[in-house]
Amino acid sequence: MTTESLNCDIAIIGAGPAGLSAAIKLKQLNPDYHICVLEKGAEVGAHILSGAVLEPSALNELLPDWKNRGAPVTTEAMEDDFLYLTSARSFKLPTPKPMKNHGNYIISLSLFCKWLGQEAEKMGVEIYPGFAVVDAIFDDNNKITGVRTGDMGIDKNHEKTSRYQPGISLYAKQLLLAEGCRGSLSQKIIAHYGLDKQSNPPTYGLGIKELWEISPEQHQLGKVIHTVGWPLDHQTYGGSFIYHLENHQLAIGFVVGLDYQNPWLDIFEEFQRFKLHPKIRPLFKNAKRIGYGARSLCEGGYQSLPKLDFPGGLLIGDSAGFLNVPKIKGIHMAMKSGMVAAQTIHQGDLSAYQTNLEKTWVWKELYAVRNIRPGFQWGLIPGLILAAIDTYLFSGKAPWTLRHQHPDHTCLKSAIFFNKINYLKQDNIITFDKLSSLYLSNIHHDDNQPCHLHLKNPNPDIITYDAPEQRYCPAKVYEIHQGKLQINAQNCIHCKACDIKDPFQNITWTPPEGGSGPNFLGL
Repeated sequence: MTTESLNCDIAIIGAGPAGLSAAIKLKQLNPDYHICVLEKGAEVGAHILSGAVLEPSALNELLPDWKNRGAPVTTEAMEDDFLYLTSARSFKLPTPKPMKNHGNYIISLSLFCKWLGQEAEKMGVEIYPGFAVVDAIFDDNNKITGVRTGDMGIDKNHEKTSRYQPGISLYAKQLLLAEGCRGSLSQKIIAHYGLDKQSNPPTYGLGIKELWEISPEQHQLGKVIHTVGWPLDHQTYGGSFIYHLENHQLAIGFVVGLDYQNPWLDIFEEFQRFKLHPKIRPLFKNAKRIGYGARSLCEGGYQSLPKLDFPGGLLIGDSAGFLNVPKIKGIHMAMKSGMVAAQTIHQGDLSAYQTNLEKTWVWKELYAVRNIRPGFQWGLIPGLILAAIDTYLFSGKAPWTLRHQHPDHTCLKSAIFFNKINYLKQDNIITFDKLSSLYLSNIHHDDNQPCHLHLKNPNPDIITYDAPEQRYCPAKVYEIHQGKLQINAQNCIHCKACDIKDPFQNITWTPPEGGSGPNFLGL
């Protein structure tokens, strides 16, 4: 039971780039604002995961002297390669205009957010890590006036343990939702107010990332590589990223659109297979894997944006869906949306938020690339051709807007229509299994906390799609034992794929106890 109440001017849910940028901007506008940021991770940056290449436009606006402030933004992107892979060969293609990275930086987003949090605290922002928000508080006029956090330290019999800490009610004049992709409270509020009634269905991707220490001979500081093609078929949207960071580190990852059709597809295993390609495998000679994580990405773009304001608050960052898919970048958009939200709050009219955003480069950028992602619904080659036409012939101003037709969970087809994919056994040198990878996520869930993955039907259909949650989950949370679905909630790394892709929409992801989950700091 919630026993303590706090009050502030502005409550921000999520200490990611959007939420922290909003907090800093608010303090710049009025140092007297009382701002509280609630973060479900054990520390700022713990639940933050991205490739990541930072376009510094928003950072330059927010903190022009960021270099002097010691921002962990030091590795300039020096060279771009864009490759098409077959099973045995690679072909270098012209780098698409949106994917050129001159002037950008390769960063660890978790470390960047940790630094942003420190800058916010210097300005007087109060940040509370380890508090998972579970519900909104409404007044009699259906306006949100605050949020509630979950209790901590309740065992499976709902008895208090020695580490029990009750949740709190945080009341605020304004609320900013900055939970990131598929935020649980954001989903509730979008549904409660019908904010997505005029939008296309959202579409998502699942990104899996590993961090390696590689040999100096294989390292090329600042090099950026993206690939399409093998090991995915041409009907499945996705590709890889390879970023050479400082200290001979390599960030390598694989992203697959969650609108894929084949229920036998295992995104984690496709990633492991990708690393064995003749072009990629040499990178791992005398190398050591030091980090692992996974996260969903918002890929709906312009067409899938919900209404951005609601009574009492605003959606910012990936809670709204601000990601430029062709660029594979959203940090700059998340930051700018938070900054515009701060300015809107300061002006005093929440309904002006979208209008204010439409006057910025965020809106122009999203609109210009609106047709790229939906163009791939017809396959890889048509998608690349349509992207080229839209980008180079029409400069993003084509007289049409393609639609996202279906939610991702409706796209799976019955297992009987596909052959089972037989993946190679891992060698534990370059390729690994899911459980050994979890160790590198620094994951922690207390065994006696209630399961945060809820089933609407406790006995779901595991026949039609052969229980695909076993494969789209990158953490081995779901297993079939004796014909029944077993949930290993302690393995969850908070990627949200199950909440998105489950074909029956039977799985609901809710926040576990505050401070639980992975710790991606440095990844």
